Parts: sequence; structure tokens; C-alpha cells
Amino acid sequence: MTKTKRSVLTAVCIALCVVLPMAFHAVPNAGQIFLPMHIPVLLAGLCCGWPFGLLAGVAGPLLSSLFTGMPPLAYLPSMLCELALYGLLSGAFSSRLRSGRLVVDLYLSLIAAMLLGRVAAGLLQAALFSAGNYSLAIWAAAYFVQGLPGIVIQLLLLPPLVMALEHARLIPRRYPRRMAAATEPDSVEEQVQAETRG
Repeated sequence: MTKTKRSVLTAVCIALCVVLPMAFHAVPNAGQIFLPMHIPVLLAGLCCGWPFGLLAGVAGPLLSSLFTGMPPLAYLPSMLCELALYGLLSGAFSSRLRSGRLVVDLYLSLIAAMLLGRVAAGLLQAALFSAGNYSLAIWAAAYFVQGLPGIVIQLLLLPPLVMALEHARLIPRRYPRRMAAATEPDSVEEQVQAETRG
């Protein structure tokens, strides 16, 4: 994929970081439960690579906070770091994992990014943002229990979405289909000519 196409897709994902939370926040605490901003950031990483995933993870929450007040400024630094990690890790794993099957690559990259991102974000919370007031129980509750519906949505939605984008040729195929036969005629006319020559 060209850098221009990656930039356009990343810009769409950043815009979704602003729009999706507005739709979900009609429900109390929906941001912490459904994690709507995670979806476009992970999508940018999976489709465009780690630099663009990182950009979406930084710019998305920053612009959302600026235009909508979500997340609030008090939570912005920790959320910005968390989402930047998801975008970076999903892109890094996606670019390196090559199992031969797209769906396997997507799920492995997504799960690895979600797990390692949560571990790193928890360490940042313990060391910087909530030093002295953080525990393993708080980390598990915040990153796994409360956000479980959002985790399920990401696992169900993102791999099929990336596959659909490939099928629609909006992003390049990870594993291009091979020709059935290199010399196979492409049209009826070519078939007739081939039979005549035979």
C-alpha cells in the first residue's frame, strides 16, 4: 500500500476516534465498557503498520479530547499512552507474523497487541499515573473485567473487517492469490485460438 493510501486510511481511523465515542457515550460509562476508541486505533495498526497505528493512537484521543472533552484531560495522558501502545504493537505484530493464513495472522497480532498493551499500560499506571495507589486487582478490573464487552467486540469485529477491506481491494492482499495456471487463456477468443493452434 502506498504511503498516501496509508495516510488516508489512518486519517479515517483518527476521525472515527472522535465519532465513535460520541455514539457510545449515550450509555453511562460506555467508554470504559465498550472501548470504542480502541477499534480504529487497532485497525490502523493492522492495516497500515506500526508508524500509522502509533499516530492514530496519539492523535485520536488527543483530538477527541480537544473537540468533545472525551477523554477528560485528567485521563488523557494515560489513555494516550495506552492507545499508542495498541496501535504500535498491532502494527508491529501484523507486519512480522506470516502464518500463511490471514485470519490466523490477524487474531495472533490482535491478541498479542491487546495483552502486551494492557501489561505495558498497567506498568505505566503503577509507575507514573497512579503511583502508590495501584494494584494487580485494580489493573485486572480496569483492563479485563470492566472492558470485557469491548474486548469481545474487538475480537469479533476487527479481523472480519480487515478481511472485508482486502476483499473490497481497499487494502492490498496479504497473500495474493496465485494463478491457477500461468498459461491459462483469459478469454473465449484466446481459448479458441489455443484450440486452433493445438
